[in-house]
Amino acid sequence: MPGIIVAQAILGLHLLIIAFNIAGLIIIPLGAWRGWRIVRIAWLRLLHLGLLALVTAQALAGRACILTIWQNRLEGGNQPVQPMLMRWVDGLIYWNLPIWVFALLYSLVFLYVLALTMLVPFWRHRKRAQG
Repeated sequence: MPGIIVAQAILGLHLLIIAFNIAGLIIIPLGAWRGWRIVRIAWLRLLHLGLLALVTAQALAGRACILTIWQNRLEGGNQPVQPMLMRWVDGLIYWNLPIWVFALLYSLVFLYVLALTMLVPFWRHRKRAQG
């Protein structure tokens, strides 16, 4: 029973990370356009970039996300039927597609985030005094 609780906590963490990554893909270009200072916060942008790099590297290596692996190990094979909400969340996160599809998708998303890093830099440019 404790394994199931930890597995559900991992699923919750997984959902937060997915939401953070997707939100960053939308908020960074929108925030740059709107002049939001949050898109210039270096540690947030580096966290976003790092998480997407990790996901992309795992997919390119042909591995599932480490959170997925941990969750599966903790749940085991003899688990009761999931509540409807849990089945819906699992269906939303875990798509039944070949790993190469994920590797391609994550690689494209990572390249997009790298482009955003160049187009919407989070490092400061110092203005030189004229005169």
